[in-house]
Amino acid sequence: MPVDISSLTIVDYPTPALREKCLPLAGVDDEVRAVARRMLEIMVEAEGLGLAAPQVGLPWRLFVCHVPEDGSRSAASEPPTATLAPQVYVNPVLRDPVAPVENATEGCLSLPEITGDVPRSRGITIDAIDLEGRPFTQTASGLLARCWQHEVDHLDGILILDRMTHLSRLRSRAAIRALERAAGVR
Repeated sequence: MPVDISSLTIVDYPTPALREKCLPLAGVDDEVRAVARRMLEIMVEAEGLGLAAPQVGLPWRLFVCHVPEDGSRSAASEPPTATLAPQVYVNPVLRDPVAPVENATEGCLSLPEITGDVPRSRGITIDAIDLEGRPFTQTASGLLARCWQHEVDHLDGILILDRMTHLSRLRSRAAIRALERAAGVR
């Protein structure tokens, strides 16, 4: 069934799509490119650094990201490796995490008003496909590496709630319950 591009919007926790493991895309076609363009627009409008397909209700292994070159909005303890332009990652796979793991504050467009300390690898390598269907590999550290790890977690049905430190989760408990109540859960 074709995707209605104009209806794509960010879904909030506890929408079930956020907890599903996404399926790889068979290839890159005009529909995938149109969805990616719309996701980039949504991400920019929401002032986010990244957006994964399940966050707009699609079970696809695709995400977009744009980490500012100057490192603004950086919560990491080291300067980020920057992307020069917004990037699309189709069927991404992470490998070669760089130790040590570091805690930094993260938020999520699908968890409005919720932030918490999340441990992540300092650096990582990603293999993916671009919008022309070409495979590529990138390596990053800092905020860009954190963004990739956050977005790939979404593709596996994992939220920052699952990775937060215990103290951050306790601090977020009321906001999490408010989102659940707003969705009619509990």
